[in-house]
Amino acid sequence: MTAESSSPSLAAQLARLEEIVRRLESDELDLDEALALFEQGVACLREARARLAEAQLTVRAVLEGADGSLRLSQLDG
Repeated sequence: MTAESSSPSLAAQLARLEEIVRRLESDELDLDEALALFEQGVACLREARARLAEAQLTVRAVLEGADGSLRLSQLDG
């Protein structure tokens, strides 16, 4: 099993980010808890951005023609 397959999906990461934001917006956290959640949020955001960048490169490679030009096509059929 690779490290990628053991990490949460992008959807799970975004859901976790939403949860973190909701908790940070509440007045129920002390400073230490808020800082720990903030750190978790930043880590989730970095990983999500990296996944999106990888996906963008993959899509670009699939769409790129042999001459380096991009082929544009409708994705919905």
